[in-house]
Amino acid sequence: MSDPSEFDTGAGDGGRARDEHEDAAIEDGGEPGTAHATVDSADPADEGSKRPLLRTVGVAFGLGVAGILGLIIVTAIIGGGVFLVSEVTGQQPPLLLSFVVPFVVGQIVAFLGVGLGYLRWRGLSREEIVAYLGVRRPTIVETVIAVVGPVAVIFTVFVVSSLALVTGTQPAQNQGAQMTLQNPSIIPIMIVAMLLVVGPCEEILFRGVIQSRARETLSAIPAILLTASVFAPAHIVSLSGGVSAMITSISILFVPSLIFGAVYEYTNNLPVVAVMHGLYNSFLLTIGYIAITYGPEMEGAGQAAAALSLVPL
Repeated sequence: MSDPSEFDTGAGDGGRARDEHEDAAIEDGGEPGTAHATVDSADPADEGSKRPLLRTVGVAFGLGVAGILGLIIVTAIIGGGVFLVSEVTGQQPPLLLSFVVPFVVGQIVAFLGVGLGYLRWRGLSREEIVAYLGVRRPTIVETVIAVVGPVAVIFTVFVVSSLALVTGTQPAQNQGAQMTLQNPSIIPIMIVAMLLVVGPCEEILFRGVIQSRARETLSAIPAILLTASVFAPAHIVSLSGGVSAMITSISILFVPSLIFGAVYEYTNNLPVVAVMHGLYNSFLLTIGYIAITYGPEMEGAGQAAAALSLVPL
């Protein structure tokens, strides 16, 4: 993830002053960015100056809830508008308008809007936001991680989900993924949406903002765990089924979230995890489509189809 020390007003080696923002009122705990190194190697005498843990946790879950509520509200407004038009005209709206457009716009307004809005509220300029999030061109190694990483994530998720199935625990159904797979004509559009919208927007909020904010107070592992604890349960709005099934799906969704968080921490590059997330979703949609289309001829197709609930839409 990005090194928040770049935003400390007391610019040390390599640090830079906040300029006109150094006196900005930051009400959620102070200036954005207590350095990685400061958190990881803090002297016990400095403990009293750290932001309270409860505030850090509260901000993380508050941002997550704000993003989900924003997604629900925006999707409902657009979906309601499309429904009213269809009632007036007497024509069934195409899925592009009734499902894809609300989904895409909701992602942009909710996750991107909440994430960037929070950073602007803290007083960061455009250039500071780019640096805080860690937005830069990936290196060759980072590009390989972004492309190969989703395959490793999918393999890990399938192992974990298979173990859950062996124990007789069925994951919940992902309504968005099921809607997509029941209408194959929109799969290419949804794959593009995963790469260009879902991956970037969700990662900006969850890894770029929530995890980076957590790293101002916490060391790497607690920050990654906290972010996963916000990210995985946030997908309950797209799941359907019993309580046990939902708990199973949310538990398994910790796997990709932890990996995305670890990669972000390692690469300090948001585009890497954004591409990983988008490709992960796209690959799962493709696998699900193949499993449903050719399922009777494929051994283990049931397990593949069941894993559709793990597409973090």
